[in-house]
Amino acid sequence: MGGNNNKSLENNSEQAWWQPALVLFAKFSGWIAVPVIAGALIGRWLDDRYGTDPWIFLTAVGFAFLISMFGLIKNVGEEYGKIENENSMNNQDTRNKDTNKFQ
Repeated sequence: MGGNNNKSLENNSEQAWWQPALVLFAKFSGWIAVPVIAGALIGRWLDDRYGTDPWIFLTAVGFAFLISMFGLIKNVGEEYGKIENENSMNNQDTRNKDTNKFQ
């Protein structure tokens, strides 16, 4: 029984409907979490080392926030471009089908 199920999954080249959304969620969450957590840890460590509490911490978190925003804006722009390309291709396909109906 299990073998047939695996074969049908291997032959199915389409992604599950939720996979693209999960990939976007992971990508965007990573751009938010990783720089901010790294900035907080590094800033706290440097503050403890040099006794500058809380200035290096705040600077590092602020810089990490800017990195996060840059990465998010870049990725959102790329994804928006992909969606626009898909929509324009779908519109062209629809126009071609409509044109062929009347000929």
